[in-house]
Amino acid sequence: MAGAWTVREFGEPGEVMRWESMPDPQPAAGQVRVRVAASSCNFADILLCRGGYQEKPAMPFTPGLEVCGIVDEVGDGVDPALRGTRVVGQPVLPHGGFAELALMGASDALAVPDGIDESVAATLHLTYLTAWLGLHRRATVREGDVVVVTAAAGGVGSAAVQVARAAGARVIGIASGPAKVDTVLQMGADLAIDGAAEDVITRVREFAPAGADIVFDPVGGDAYQRATKYIGFEGTIVVVGFASGTIPAPELNHAFVKNYTIAGLHWTLYRRHRPALVRQAQAEIFALARSGAISPLITEHSFGDVPAALDRLASGRTRGKTVVVP
Repeated sequence: MAGAWTVREFGEPGEVMRWESMPDPQPAAGQVRVRVAASSCNFADILLCRGGYQEKPAMPFTPGLEVCGIVDEVGDGVDPALRGTRVVGQPVLPHGGFAELALMGASDALAVPDGIDESVAATLHLTYLTAWLGLHRRATVREGDVVVVTAAAGGVGSAAVQVARAAGARVIGIASGPAKVDTVLQMGADLAIDGAAEDVITRVREFAPAGADIVFDPVGGDAYQRATKYIGFEGTIVVVGFASGTIPAPELNHAFVKNYTIAGLHWTLYRRHRPALVRQAQAEIFALARSGAISPLITEHSFGDVPAALDRLASGRTRGKTVVVP
């Protein structure tokens, strides 16, 4: 029996998650089991608890979509030599990463190179792949581009700031409040804007009179609407998520008149349609981390704090990435 944070009804994480002893999950054909070393908290985990995620696993289930661990068992058809390998990946629900043991598809379990510790590795998968694929694949970022990142002090936003900087872009990060603005600058942005106290459109235009080349937006709502005002000619707004809770209705006539592109990003589809690209992107992210070009901002908690950590993330009271370790 292994411990796991389980969800048996939908609601806020702090209300519905319970620590339970569960039967050890057994890997099916093509899967591996990992002994969890670190799990990263993501907004998608909150949506899972609320029942608002695109995937609704059978109850009881364990959230935790970004995990680093050691392979301790393999299913049929998987090379037994993988046992003992340190890997990062997205677990197969209902056996997510907020547990002592989790399951992954063997093809999705990517070996972590030496020189990267488990807490760091646990942040370099879902969020940094989202940033990399959004900026390099959906928007084709180039050196000298002006990239605006909304919610730039959060997990995926701070990753996007660093990935854009590593590509040679000039980065504007938008956050709320002085502490988060300081975080955005710490992550390497050229300009940080307090979206709660400043006129975002004016500030972006002051920095980039021709407008932004790329907007990386995990927020939606008003943040997206403002982006349509400061996006430049032939710019691209990458729609990453709707952390604001409001899904905007794009005015396609506006995109037509201003000649900009709206690009959606659901990165996990690349696991199905472009797995080789995912492996390439992950290798590049690891290389950037080892060189020091990217360095996640991490707040670490024990496994006992998982529900409270997710509640803090849901209320916007976190900076960078929250990682929990058993």
